[in-house]
Amino acid sequence: MPPQSSLAPRPTLADLIRPCSVQESCIKARARGDSAPPLGREGRSRPERRKATMAKEWGYASHNGPDHWPELFPFAKGDNQSPIELHTKDIKHDPSLQPWSVSYDAGSAKTILNNGKTCRVVFDDTYDRSMLRGGPLPGPYRLRQFHLHWGSSDDHGSEHTVDGVKYAAELHLVHWNPKYNTFKEALKQRDGIAVVGIFLKIGREKGEFQIFLDALEKIKTKGKEAPFTKFDPSCLFPACRDYWTYHGSFTTPPCEECIVWLLLKEPMTVSSDQMAKLRSLLSSAENEPPVPLVGNWRPPQPINNRVVRASFK
Repeated sequence: MPPQSSLAPRPTLADLIRPCSVQESCIKARARGDSAPPLGREGRSRPERRKATMAKEWGYASHNGPDHWPELFPFAKGDNQSPIELHTKDIKHDPSLQPWSVSYDAGSAKTILNNGKTCRVVFDDTYDRSMLRGGPLPGPYRLRQFHLHWGSSDDHGSEHTVDGVKYAAELHLVHWNPKYNTFKEALKQRDGIAVVGIFLKIGREKGEFQIFLDALEKIKTKGKEAPFTKFDPSCLFPACRDYWTYHGSFTTPPCEECIVWLLLKEPMTVSSDQMAKLRSLLSSAENEPPVPLVGNWRPPQPINNRVVRASFK
């Protein structure tokens, strides 16, 4: 290990008995001579530890919900935040926008997990295996994960809204630009991430979605993870591939502004029973009093001077 700076404080007993990952982060930060690691990262100097703990506890309740995120995550105060309200009368067709396509390998699906804030399916993105191409994108993007946002009832839950209409849920398929070598590096780039957003509306049951819902039994509580393999999420896509696109951010902290959004005009139809299954997940751990996992959506953010384009007339 590099020699510690003579100005760096000696580790205290409290430092030494903390979990290993935090301790190592502190030691590395001191070795670099950093006085305070970046916001939201473990290993803060002592006066900042309380803030770091608070930062990890963001959520959707009144005390830690979206209104409070800018207090701890500077990106959340940016001018290019997501989601937004789409006003279709103000959106122009851009004939230069190309059709988009995917080539997903069902074998790249790995696990499904409940992190207490959503349920997520994770894919193998170590090479160009499941890819998104075309549309407004400058090149191919690798699929990393998909997750959903939903409400406490069928009449709301989507993050983006269309002419004031709120859908029951919104599915996000997150891809990253491999020209930046790592997902972490892509987060720093304006074109680093591409997200395909699909609205879920209430209607007829969707059989392909049930495959995903059946797996939720294994991850009922926060922290649960289970294998989830041989699943090609393109089976969830609506028939129409028309889309709106704009530059925005992640809708969860730290809310990095690195996303090219492709929001599909046509929603995916699911049944009310299927939405109830999604709402049966818990945001509490197995040994805690049960708390339903609902209302995990961020309200629309100011569009500011951004332009939303449509691939269709």
